[in-house]
Amino acid sequence: MDRETIIGLLIPFLGTTAGAACVFFMKNKLSDEVEKALSGFAAGVMVAASIWSLIIPAMEQCEDMGKLSFLPAFIGFWIGVLFLLVLDHIIPHLHIHSDHPEGLSAKLARTTMMVLAVTLHNIPEGMAVGVVYAGFLAGSSSISASAALALALGIAIQNFPEGAIISMPLHAEGKSKRSSFFLGALSGVVEPIGSLLTIFASSLLVPYMPYLLSFAAGAMMYVVVEELVPEMANGEHSHAGVLLFTVGFTLMMALDVALS
Repeated sequence: MDRETIIGLLIPFLGTTAGAACVFFMKNKLSDEVEKALSGFAAGVMVAASIWSLIIPAMEQCEDMGKLSFLPAFIGFWIGVLFLLVLDHIIPHLHIHSDHPEGLSAKLARTTMMVLAVTLHNIPEGMAVGVVYAGFLAGSSSISASAALALALGIAIQNFPEGAIISMPLHAEGKSKRSSFFLGALSGVVEPIGSLLTIFASSLLVPYMPYLLSFAAGAMMYVVVEELVPEMANGEHSHAGVLLFTVGFTLMMALDVALS
């Protein structure tokens, strides 16, 4: 694995860590309006990444199937959605602004379950980056080094506000700034770990690359619809989430096309 790939795998985690560091520089918790905007931005990036970085390359790799070239992407997408659905019912977690834990019953601290909620969110992002880099290292013609980097940068950009969204509320609930930063950064560790595991298994995964790309897309879209969209529409009506969704979507689209 070359240096360029290692850096690419670490970029999303650095985005989360930088966002979590906001707890040291901001005195008050994020306002509801700001949180809606940041959730909308993250949703826009993830939707665009799912389409341009994952689903389209998956179908391009199956062009020899003709009119059925959509089938591997269709199957992989559904498996990704169902995989996240299962994790959502198994892993005990608590979404911000909610008092009702989800997943299996467990006697965990509220802050721990909040971190697990973001960690669950980050699993498909780490898989997406890992699958794309695995495809690039395997010599896939539809995935270039620039395209892989574009996805890593896009995920890192949307991870920055996510890091702040987790560290700031933790501090507001009584955690020290240092602990809040550590827990916020820790929630993003799953991304490089998931990416590395995918890379190490790349020799076995190459024949199934179209399925894996769309699997990651399905998992990411599950997170968008199940978590981010409700968060950006929570409370009083606001256009902030929609506008930042558009910003995130077009930014990720531009990154993917410009760097591919």
